[in-house]
Amino acid sequence: MFKNFNGFHLVDAYHKIRHENSLHPERMLKKTVGGIVVAFLTLLLWNLPSDSFGIEGLTIVQQRIIAIFTFATLMWVMEIVPSWATSVAIIVLMLLFTSDSGIIWMCQPDVVGPLLSYKGIMATFADPVIMLFIGGFVLAIAATKTGLDSQLARSLLRPFGTRSENVLLGFLLITGLFSMFVSNTATAAMMLTFLTPVFRQLPPEGKGRIALALSIPIAANLGGIGTPIGTPPNTIALKYLNDPEGLNLNLGFGQWMLMMVPLVIVLLIISWALLRWFFPFKQKSIELHIEGKMKHDSHTYIVIVTFAVTVLLWLLDSVTGINSYTVALIPFCVFSITGIIDRRDLEEINWSVIWMVAGGFALGYGLNASGLATQIVESIPFGDFSPFFVIILSGFICFLLSNFISNSATAALLMPILVVVCTAMGDKLAPVGGTSTILIGVAIASSSAMVLPISTPPNALAFGTNLVEQRDMAKIGIVIGLISMLLGYSLLYALGQVHLI
Repeated sequence: MFKNFNGFHLVDAYHKIRHENSLHPERMLKKTVGGIVVAFLTLLLWNLPSDSFGIEGLTIVQQRIIAIFTFATLMWVMEIVPSWATSVAIIVLMLLFTSDSGIIWMCQPDVVGPLLSYKGIMATFADPVIMLFIGGFVLAIAATKTGLDSQLARSLLRPFGTRSENVLLGFLLITGLFSMFVSNTATAAMMLTFLTPVFRQLPPEGKGRIALALSIPIAANLGGIGTPIGTPPNTIALKYLNDPEGLNLNLGFGQWMLMMVPLVIVLLIISWALLRWFFPFKQKSIELHIEGKMKHDSHTYIVIVTFAVTVLLWLLDSVTGINSYTVALIPFCVFSITGIIDRRDLEEINWSVIWMVAGGFALGYGLNASGLATQIVESIPFGDFSPFFVIILSGFICFLLSNFISNSATAALLMPILVVVCTAMGDKLAPVGGTSTILIGVAIASSSAMVLPISTPPNALAFGTNLVEQRDMAKIGIVIGLISMLLGYSLLYALGQVHLI
């Protein structure tokens, strides 16, 4: 995480607690038992006779990919090791046992079937979507170094005045806005830091402090829906929707925002109404004092101009012809040449998220490049599935999993499978808006999962204030999560009916 932004101490404390919990003897025992179970099931699938899978013409390479996919699923769900470590293991296993650069006596094409390209597997770490992530991280780091984030928060919150309910709305909207371009963890930590002096002003017997504390994770989670870089599931969905060798829908950055930003605004206003209803303020006014000053030097003005130009180019990608992935590298180039970011800042990029996403892309590559996806489509009658059943099942599974494991892991796991299902169903998905409804719906469902303190880092940070009880978080999280998915899928259905996506 970014060590020089407001609220880093909260993120640092959160990660220390997670690390200490992971070393607890009981937790270590569960991990050990889980690791043994995962190893047993993976090796079982790896060594079963090929005809056991019911897929005609299954090669040994394809069987190994099934075993690796099972390994990834269990490791991500059981969280035996960090999600990014599982992704690294996926890539290494595929390179060693399924590629043309694998162990020679285990990767003979005439025995195991056509091999994957090792360059193709490695290229998943340099996918254009990864460049989009890096561009977003660089913008966030530059904004933090120059104090632009604090200045923006101060300026944007000022119009909301001092009335308690209006301040709550201000924090919801501004947190949601920041979360569209900055990681939800960094946004939540920064905004909770700004709220610390406010908590002291409010009476302990009132519920207003709970409302304010919960507003941050709610807005940080929902705000990420608004842009392709707002949260990893969005970029994962965009990768599969725009894949030239797959769906090739050419969904642009601006088009995504045009659809999703209005949805985010509506959801944040509904959240405001629900928070006021569940946790009414006893004190009617609040004085805000946001510390931190913006630097007034050439670097700051370069960041402001670059940020504005980058967002403008993202919005006008269909006009300029420059796709969002290329645009994402412009701030990286400008900030590197001008010295706004240096090599130490590059260490602050969230490489764990990038590795996490790359592992998911490697799974998708393996399914498609090996021909396994095609064979699964031919072996399973997906065409007989009801499109509404696929929507409900995929949304429910994603929402459920994302409340217990990383939403990035959930999306990386579900997207490749759903692409196979949607490809097989073809025109049968037209009544519900097509494949985009399913994939973008999963991205929305993952951001809507905020029931437990462990569901997302922003939830954990808000719970760490000791102002929020788990039942409060669950109550508001379930209601907002269900509303978010209902409105999100309704919007996607409507857009699909008029062929806007």
